[in-house]
Amino acid sequence: MQFIKYEKTENIATIAISREEALNALNIAMLGELDELLDEVQSDKDVYCVIVTGAGDKSFVAGADVGEMKDLTQEKAKEFGAQGNMVMSKLETLRMPVIAAINGYALGGGLELALACDIRIASQNALFGFPETGLGITPGYGGTQRLARTVGMSAAKRMMFAGEKIKVGEAIRIGLIDEIAARGELMEVASGLAAKIVQQAPVAVAQCKRAVNEGAGLTIDKAVLVETELFAKCFDTLDQNNAMEAFVDKRKPGKFENR
Repeated sequence: MQFIKYEKTENIATIAISREEALNALNIAMLGELDELLDEVQSDKDVYCVIVTGAGDKSFVAGADVGEMKDLTQEKAKEFGAQGNMVMSKLETLRMPVIAAINGYALGGGLELALACDIRIASQNALFGFPETGLGITPGYGGTQRLARTVGMSAAKRMMFAGEKIKVGEAIRIGLIDEIAARGELMEVASGLAAKIVQQAPVAVAQCKRAVNEGAGLTIDKAVLVETELFAKCFDTLDQNNAMEAFVDKRKPGKFENR
């Protein structure tokens, strides 16, 4: 891959957007690479958690490539937006948790990438915003929808309408990010959380993610039916059987086998 670095260590996969000369701005080729990689990650039974970050220490992803967008027709812009939305949705619905390790600028498409992740940890120098209205467009990769669902409609509208950029203090106050890491310690913090996640039963963690994501758009009566179904499926797994037997026997369970 030209624009993405990928590595896997002890059930944790790390995806780094790598286009430092352009502050890791998303382009069409990069989206294609990410699309293919996400399919690979989804099918890899040895991956229990994913970390997404940007190469270097200046930028997570500084947006989409304006040079590629500026001359698009309405028809081509719709295709461009649809491709980006498809990739973000694929990231959001990966069976395993995804942690965004935000190392600098997370603007436009970069913020949309972070919002498609389950958990967001940011370094002290991170900066967030949707500057699209200043370019005569709207966010196009799900940003209008995921930002409002994350921070509430009023805060989301203010950021988009005014094109405001916010620092980590404001980002954590409104619930856009979950944790702030000291500069230089971001990956250590993200990896530490990932290590805790992969110690849990992978099937159970995946079912928790499905329950939250699928239930979010439902009434509570329908959402708890989704939860009940996924809860029950856990009882058909070896990991549940072994872990509960160990609990009853007052001993520690062995390593989970993801089955």
